[in-house]
Amino acid sequence: MRYRKWTLPVTWLAVGALVGFLLATHFSAEGGNNGLNITGWNKGRGWGWIWGPEDEVGALNAMTDSTRLHALRLVKRGKVYDLGVTYARDSYRWPGHNPGEIIAFRTPANLKRQQDLPELVGPDVNPWQTAWHSNALFLSDNVGTQIDGLAHATEGPGCPHPGLVDHWYNGFTEEKWGGDFGPRKCDASTIPPIIARGVLIDVAGAKNLPVLPPHYPITVDDLQAALDKQGTVLRPGDVVLIRTGALQFWGETGSDPDGKLAKHDTAGITLEAARWLVEQKGAMLIGADTSGVEYHPRPEKRAEYLAKYKSFMPVHNYLLIDQGVHLGEFHYLEELARDRVYEFCYICCTNKIRGTTAGFCLRPIAIY
Repeated sequence: MRYRKWTLPVTWLAVGALVGFLLATHFSAEGGNNGLNITGWNKGRGWGWIWGPEDEVGALNAMTDSTRLHALRLVKRGKVYDLGVTYARDSYRWPGHNPGEIIAFRTPANLKRQQDLPELVGPDVNPWQTAWHSNALFLSDNVGTQIDGLAHATEGPGCPHPGLVDHWYNGFTEEKWGGDFGPRKCDASTIPPIIARGVLIDVAGAKNLPVLPPHYPITVDDLQAALDKQGTVLRPGDVVLIRTGALQFWGETGSDPDGKLAKHDTAGITLEAARWLVEQKGAMLIGADTSGVEYHPRPEKRAEYLAKYKSFMPVHNYLLIDQGVHLGEFHYLEELARDRVYEFCYICCTNKIRGTTAGFCLRPIAIY
């Protein structure tokens, strides 16, 4: 009898411990990367040049099999959100990048007219008249939905890194690592496949606005207010995507006939907001639904802005050069915001083209 009195509580304690463990495991998976050891990030410092003198990957080094598995466990329904925009020859772009052209190289009619490949299209060897379409692309590597590579932004001399001229992440310089065919360090081919916990911060939605006003500076308070309203918590290793509402004006191909996209493409995060996301929250990649992610001041405020930050794109310089944090641009976030999906599995693979400075014309997805 004494044996039974002793074993019953022990049995229930064991069952309770097992249930508690399973529940903890379940909620850890549901909550993103709870309990995961995120390598390389330190609160108050962020990431930085910590991965060795030859590193070209930056903060994305923090991804591991465990973090990717945790991100995949966020999937609840299997619904896929397409975060890419359709690019065309007349798509809107930042004025610092060249226009694109899609040029027909081979067409069925001209193959038969040209007759320069008789072994393939000659009537005696091709009774079904099989042909093909093939195009040549003259295209910027910074158009459409993008992820900026760590060689995209450069600075120096006169920057916070003494002695470095025209350098990018990890101290690589144009003098040593530039070239006629693109940078030879930190090009977009070094961006690994990204599978991570994604978080939407709907700043426009939190303010009950369809789109943020032009030249709106998104502050730390704006980000925190949106997170509080959504009930979302940021965690180290997150891909953070910020909605301004600008991409509702992309339309079919982003031709922007009435200039609305260009007008609203000027809202974005401030340098202080970028620092907060990286140094206090551990963002591994920061993106938005604009061409540059960061705030662009009105013309009458540009001189004051440059005097304060010493650069027309201080957020790019801080994230890409100083922290090794990639930037995601022109991510389509309207459907996520409509469905109030604030946490998801983010997946993106960039074009593996040597020498390119960004992954371009991408089609990242959010899976919920």
